[in-house]
Amino acid sequence: MDQHIVLGIDVGASGIKGAPVDIRTGTMIMDRIRLETPKPSTPQAMAATFAELASMFKWKGLIGCGFPAIVKNNVAYSAANIHEQWMGVNIADLFSEATGCPVAAINDADAAGIAVMNFGIGKGVNGVVLIITIGTGLGSALFLDGKLLPDTEFGHLFFKGMIAEHYCSDSARKKLGLSWEEWGRRFNEYLLHLERTLAPDLIILGGGGSKQFNEYAPFLTLETTVKPAFLQNHAGTIGAAYHAWQYHHGNDASNNY
Repeated sequence: MDQHIVLGIDVGASGIKGAPVDIRTGTMIMDRIRLETPKPSTPQAMAATFAELASMFKWKGLIGCGFPAIVKNNVAYSAANIHEQWMGVNIADLFSEATGCPVAAINDADAAGIAVMNFGIGKGVNGVVLIITIGTGLGSALFLDGKLLPDTEFGHLFFKGMIAEHYCSDSARKKLGLSWEEWGRRFNEYLLHLERTLAPDLIILGGGGSKQFNEYAPFLTLETTVKPAFLQNHAGTIGAAYHAWQYHHGNDASNNY
């Protein structure tokens, strides 16, 4: 198998999706497959779904995993939107045992950021670039001159008397039945707070919620340029694959951007 083809799997709180990726071009070479994240999302249950997805591609090579937690050296250090049993679990070891394949894990928003900065609209952009992924929660990735500061958790800032993602994630929009204008104004407040705090040069929005950018863009009042990531919710899959290739070829992706 071509060593530049890596299976990228983006593990989320609601879905686990993946596809083989050519890491030279950042393109998925097969249609992505999505499976529902098991409930409850315990390590063993998620490992079984992860392995099922890999088997659907008859995969025997390297796998990159984007995971919804703080991830250090493949170990989960938080569990905001997944089962608390994940705390302290080595994601790569568990998923490798389940699939029989080598696995490298990284925070899911960092994976999306890596894809955007290497193959998307962030490519070649210097200065401070903030990426926010909009989904069940709010993920974040922060880059300075193309280098990643890993495991930022700006979706978990205390904001408006609650955790920020409880105020303006896509799941909050659905739960509260907000119109795009109502949600857009909430999200704008959150981005203004990040703008004041971080003074970014560019904000890129990813995740499933970036597909509807035109619905809420009129309600964003930042001075900072805000753009949707055209990779949308494919970015996590692509970035996870790219990270794994870097990791297993002697360059940890979190230190090489």
